[in-house]
Amino acid sequence: MHDPASHALKTPDRPAIIMGGSGQQQTFAELDERSARLAQLFWAEGLRPGDHVAILMENNIRYIEVFWAAFRSGLYLTTINRYLTPSEAGYIIDNCDAKVLVMSAYASDVASAVIPMTPKVRRRLMVDGTVPGYDAYEEALMGHPATKRDEEPLGRTMLYSSGTTGQPKGVWRPLTGRTVQEGKPQLIPVYQTMYDMGPDTVYLSPAPIYHSAPLLFSTDSMALGATVVMMEKFDAEQALALIEKYKVTHAQFVATMFSRMLKLPQEVREKYDVSSLRCVITGAAPCSVQVKEAMIDWFGPIINEYYAGTEDTGATLIDSEEALKHPGSVGRAAFGDTIHICDAAGNELPVGEVGRIYFETSEVVAGFQYYGEPEKTAGSHHPDHPNWTALGDLGRLDEEGYLYLADRESFMIIAGGVNIYPQEIENALLLHPAVQDVAVFGVPNEDLGEEVKAVVQLIDASAQSEEKAEELLAHCREHLARFKVPRSIEFLEDFPRSPTGKLFKAPLRDKYWEGHASRLL
Repeated sequence: MHDPASHALKTPDRPAIIMGGSGQQQTFAELDERSARLAQLFWAEGLRPGDHVAILMENNIRYIEVFWAAFRSGLYLTTINRYLTPSEAGYIIDNCDAKVLVMSAYASDVASAVIPMTPKVRRRLMVDGTVPGYDAYEEALMGHPATKRDEEPLGRTMLYSSGTTGQPKGVWRPLTGRTVQEGKPQLIPVYQTMYDMGPDTVYLSPAPIYHSAPLLFSTDSMALGATVVMMEKFDAEQALALIEKYKVTHAQFVATMFSRMLKLPQEVREKYDVSSLRCVITGAAPCSVQVKEAMIDWFGPIINEYYAGTEDTGATLIDSEEALKHPGSVGRAAFGDTIHICDAAGNELPVGEVGRIYFETSEVVAGFQYYGEPEKTAGSHHPDHPNWTALGDLGRLDEEGYLYLADRESFMIIAGGVNIYPQEIENALLLHPAVQDVAVFGVPNEDLGEEVKAVVQLIDASAQSEEKAEELLAHCREHLARFKVPRSIEFLEDFPRSPTGKLFKAPLRDKYWEGHASRLL
């Protein structure tokens, strides 16, 4: 049994979730009761298996209620980046066909703005506040019984991944047809065997819960009966304090968090007892060899890295012992998959050569498709092997089958574990009347891994100045979420383009990566 109801029977008073900052807790019994009420609300609103719910909220104890309510109702749940602008959020809410939208007062400005953009939404619920057009979440919840429905079909997430066009893509799979009671998270065997997770686990989740990995690691931990300690916002010292306070056994950090913890003064690092940790998981963004080895020295050989995508069409795993023997590798293929490295034409390349990374599974991956995007779905598969799928990354294999990442085909930027699409930023800058041409790419950042850099060609080259650069940055801040705004702008009088107009971005970007073994590190 891997649902809150089963743990509510066995360990009703065990905390399912603890908020790291406020200390607010919710037991498995409370989570079961409240998610059952919300599931009844979804049914009363006419939602049936296969329908969609969207949520945009900060890390909040109510987030998990919405997740489990959707999952025990056979619904798709789409989680939305809380830092998006109204137009960005509105696109996803509308594109995923959400019939119920749950937001919080934290994003009240976005909540108001997306109403006219999302006509398919039937019911809007507001947590911790009031916004015209939204019903109070708590009042709506308490208007429905806490009894579970006779049938509880298993739902799933439909999260959004990156796209080279700048618009994110919904990653859709068919429902399994099983009930919550019959269902079992796919990664449970990995959690139990490789990560030593179980009912005694206390799992620290320091990242924004709208991301796929924090969301699924947290909820799958609960499915095992574990307690999740969720940080409202990451703080390096607070993370150490929470590990000591709650005797955290498992935690997940991105490389940026590792870097910030390592930069704490030695006396601060030594102040906290982290000996309860049995396993630390990292992924979502590249982790440099130096940072990983420093964390192994500090925490011990308990660092486990994975490489995967929101598409969940393949993954690699590597533990500390392997990482020390194969520095820079993200591991070998997991779950019985096979990795192939191919050239642009789809031909397999020899060991050691860099090419497009494909994961081969035993069959076409469980109906995976980009929601409403058949051409993009087809483009993610190998032209001759429909059961080979790609995430758009380039890499190489060594003789032992260990994968090393080299680059990203789409030039997508990963800054602190967050995916940023250059095309979106380029489109925003091109709206400025002074801009003739623009190229956006990632450049090295010791803390974040990468940061956003924009190179701009002005219509009037004589207007190049620090004041003009600041004007363009202010323009970006008006049109983009904060984390997408370039850290710096450089001016160039001419861009390298092919006769057909294709921008050669690599020559612009490569000078910033000189001396780096990989553009991902």
